[in-house]
Amino acid sequence: MGTRRLCFQSFFLISFYLILIGFDSMLVSGQCQINQRSILIQLKNKLQFDSSLSTKLVSWNPNATDCCAWGGVTCSSSGQVIGLDLSNETIYVGIDDSSVLFKLKNLESLNLAANNFNFSQIPSRFGSFASLKYLNLSNSLFSGQIPGELSQLKMLEVLDLSSLFPYGTRSLRLENPNLAMLVQNLTRLRGLYLDTVNLSTQNSNWCQSLSSSLPDLEVLSLLECQLSGPLDESLEKLQSLSVIRLAINNLSAPVPDFFADLKNLTILNLGSCNLLGTFPSKVLQLQKLQILDLALNENLSGYLPDFPINGSLKSLVLSHTNFSGGIPKSIGNLKNLSRIDLWNSRFSGRIRKSIQNLTQLEYIDLSSNNFVGQIPSFQMCKNLIHVDLSRNNLSGSGYLSSIDTERKISKENCGEQKWNLFVFLQYEIRKHHYCRQLFW
Repeated sequence: MGTRRLCFQSFFLISFYLILIGFDSMLVSGQCQINQRSILIQLKNKLQFDSSLSTKLVSWNPNATDCCAWGGVTCSSSGQVIGLDLSNETIYVGIDDSSVLFKLKNLESLNLAANNFNFSQIPSRFGSFASLKYLNLSNSLFSGQIPGELSQLKMLEVLDLSSLFPYGTRSLRLENPNLAMLVQNLTRLRGLYLDTVNLSTQNSNWCQSLSSSLPDLEVLSLLECQLSGPLDESLEKLQSLSVIRLAINNLSAPVPDFFADLKNLTILNLGSCNLLGTFPSKVLQLQKLQILDLALNENLSGYLPDFPINGSLKSLVLSHTNFSGGIPKSIGNLKNLSRIDLWNSRFSGRIRKSIQNLTQLEYIDLSSNNFVGQIPSFQMCKNLIHVDLSRNNLSGSGYLSSIDTERKISKENCGEQKWNLFVFLQYEIRKHHYCRQLFW
């Protein structure tokens, strides 16, 4: 009797376990939950895109059981879709407030960058993704007022609504709600990218709006946003700032001294901002600074200080500014420097021989200054692709033999205005407007 009871209990437990397995298999197909797979299939069917150029959506096979293996899809261990990357998929129709996309309630990351939504408005239901940490809608031709519902994304760490180009009245804009209202609840935000978003209605309080709501901000990218100055001292609170891009805004103000106290700063781009006064030279001595671009600020004065040993600077662009003085011998400390552009400024003196020890140098433009003396050798600069030393009072040409002749260097000896030398490895026509360097 005991044996029969044991057998019955064993049979019951095994049967119950098999039922559980069967029930679980109804919920989960491989790693992917069936309802999640169904939502993705519906989404694909609603989207209009060029299948010949798609690399992700074309892999969504309705006959395949595991949607977690589909291109651009990331799942949790329980089979919930938590990440969706449909960037550069040529999507042009299918994302609005009625989209099935918003049934993916557990999304933590959503990337729809580099599509073409034909200047439609950003759907307000993007604000319903309560777990979203990363939202990228950049370069997707959205237009109009940015919905205030995005301010409900309290878990958000990165928000990218930027565009490479402005589209006039079709550009995204922040009016009502304004910038302060958008970021007031986004206290976890680390990266804010709003390049070319129209912020013209913001007054000079935009700095306070950011510093009071975004204590952990690391990347601030507001290129060509029609912002006005000054740069308020409240920005000093953002000590985690690593990247500041404010180029092509009419700030009409000096660069505050506190920028030199941002110890984590790696990139500072303030090109074409109508900056005034004297640039704080201590910024150039920041140990972590890699890129400094102050180009096309003709009313901005400054000088090059002594550079720290083993400085991190890779790119120094001071073209068309009012910077003056000489190049310090300590330029040789910048072992990672690959680009130096001082074109059309007021630098003078001799070009230091220590510059020839910059083995990573690829681009050097010292043209239209007041440099004198001998041209240094570039024998150690094996990576050079552009050299322009024209419109100075330099002499000597023996350095040419030190550069790889396979690069087919051209030399022109221009007699007028004492142009002793014009060397170019790659001739570039200069434009009188600020050209955004996309790779930064």
